[in-house]
Amino acid sequence: MTQFHFGLLSTAMAMPLLLIAGTAGSQTLRPGLDYASAATIRDTCIAWATERDMRMAIFVLEPHGMPVTLAHMDGTSAGVHDVARWKANSAAHSGRATADTATFNPPLNTPNVATMGGGVPIYTADGALLGGVGVSGGKPADDIACATAGIAAAGLKVAKPAAPAQ
Repeated sequence: MTQFHFGLLSTAMAMPLLLIAGTAGSQTLRPGLDYASAATIRDTCIAWATERDMRMAIFVLEPHGMPVTLAHMDGTSAGVHDVARWKANSAAHSGRATADTATFNPPLNTPNVATMGGGVPIYTADGALLGGVGVSGGKPADDIACATAGIAAAGLKVAKPAAPAQ
């Protein structure tokens, strides 16, 4: 009789696990920005800036705005750091380069919308948004070039691929 109760108890305990396992298999997998790719973006941007004797702040964020990695090169101000994060947030949330969002003429202080170049989205070759890079410390064209070089070095894209013609 004791074995029977023990068997029922173990079956009762196993059922929730089977239900969980069944639903876990139906979860859709999504690509994510891993640390190795983010570090490649950051390190390439640092090398790009160093070759040009520039000092930059670099933020690499995942799509929800959480930092994956960042760098604040010697000689950059706190303001440069804050602007780089603002640009990265805008690109990560919207999936658009901040040079593009600047042309929308958003109201001042619109949350997570940067209005100067230097924030660049990160996409997979298949068009999945992985996050955004924000660079500050140079002219907007330099910030964009630095971010773009990092993204390319990681084997990723700065724009969603165009949809095939119908």
